[in-house]
Amino acid sequence: MTVSIKWFPPSWFQIKTKDKIMYIDPAWMRTYFTKYPKKIEYSRWPDPIDGLPEELEKADVILLTHHHKDHCKSVTVNRLKDADTLVVAPKRCINELGKDIHVVAPGDEIPFGDIKINVVDAYNTEQGSSTRKVHHKGNGVGYLITLEGKTIYHAGDTDVIPEMVKLGAVDVALLPIGGTFTMDIQDAVEAVIAIQPKVVIPMHYLKADPQEFKEKVEAKSDITVVPLRIGAVYHLK
Repeated sequence: MTVSIKWFPPSWFQIKTKDKIMYIDPAWMRTYFTKYPKKIEYSRWPDPIDGLPEELEKADVILLTHHHKDHCKSVTVNRLKDADTLVVAPKRCINELGKDIHVVAPGDEIPFGDIKINVVDAYNTEQGSSTRKVHHKGNGVGYLITLEGKTIYHAGDTDVIPEMVKLGAVDVALLPIGGTFTMDIQDAVEAVIAIQPKVVIPMHYLKADPQEFKEKVEAKSDITVVPLRIGAVYHLK
């Protein structure tokens, strides 16, 4: 069975299997979709800015990596969930989402049917290339998701961290490259070499050039880099 991975900025992914739909960091921000023709705007300022990039199915699982509004936004989560949706997030997301969530921390494991979700670290480091150290260890997380015999790693907002070499086999790594709040392109290349995934999909671009990232990774390895356009899909077989 093919697993489909669809990207929306900055770090929002839809992952679909034959019978499950998962979202990671769904957070509607108008600024990212001003030119996207499929966008749906439900409200505007001064109301909570509510929208979706396109018609999207309800979720079985929603994973949030941390509490910042471009990753964790209640109106977007509420648009995508129903009564049976499992919403998973670190503790600081309670302020935005309320207490009706499954609170996690690095080291936790969550079974969900035939899907296994492992919670891992994500944070800025003093020596990392991020210029704004706003992601402190323990506040945010990344996720290792095993489904259909494949493992997908969503790194969250992070610098290169020692824990990356302990992730095990990764089929697809979803890695930030933007600098400022996360590792930049050069450090993201270092992360790729440490993780050794089969495929990398860059995210959280900000002003970074995903094609530059692709060229630098592929110059140093045989790892495939797949920059996705907004709303584009990668099929993992």
